[in-house]
Amino acid sequence: MVIPIVTPPAVSSSPTLSPVTGDSEQLLRRRAALSADDPDRARLRTRIIEANLPMAGRLARRYTGRGQPYEDLAQVGALGLIKAVDGYDTNRGTPFASYAIPTILGAIRRHFRDTAWAIRVPRAAQELSARVPEARGRLGQQRGRQPTDGELADHLEVTVAQLVSAVVASDVYRLSSLNEPRPGADGVERLELIGAADPGYAAADDHLTLRLLLVALPLRERRILTMRFYGDLTQAQIATRVGLSQMHVSRLLKRSLTQLRAGMLR
Repeated sequence: MVIPIVTPPAVSSSPTLSPVTGDSEQLLRRRAALSADDPDRARLRTRIIEANLPMAGRLARRYTGRGQPYEDLAQVGALGLIKAVDGYDTNRGTPFASYAIPTILGAIRRHFRDTAWAIRVPRAAQELSARVPEARGRLGQQRGRQPTDGELADHLEVTVAQLVSAVVASDVYRLSSLNEPRPGADGVERLELIGAADPGYAAADDHLTLRLLLVALPLRERRILTMRFYGDLTQAQIATRVGLSQMHVSRLLKRSLTQLRAGMLR
């Protein structure tokens, strides 16, 4: 994710770009008073964004240590700040920070919800999973033991099924590497414990299909195939046993095999 490049305000002789005193609300009101095609609107927008980038960075820093680099979080926070600057309504009379902070925090939380999880899970399960550790610790201190699922669910005012779903969801926030040893497996990598399709199943299917195709062949051709591939006889030996020329045996073998291959590919 790359945030738009914020360039320093250009030097201009326009009176609207003379040295500005005051806070972001003043700059926003000045910007709102300009016409939509006034180039100073873009310059004032840039100045407001630059002035509030440190605030966005501080908000992003709150979420470090949760598996996402601070640089990514800072970029998401900056995008939230830009959205706040563009969406702020000066007519409401509320401080800009009161509008910008929830907007920036919302952008960061959406980033975690939409991109940080290894597997997408319902939003309700994500939010509940974030509440479980704190609630478990609080109940553990109060009771002097680990709370049961029922006690924890009652404390969080959810069902046991919802609690279990949230706990399972937290396990897929970050997936373990397949090359990591599995706990209790004597150093065996997880990859070695993953099942795979048994090639024997495909062989069994092929055997049953081939059996039906062989039955459909004339008896003489079935005998020739049996002698060639099960008896391991040469074409000359087969020709002697069935009373045919070797060339005729060769043609019959070729025709039978072609018919069997076509049947297997259907």
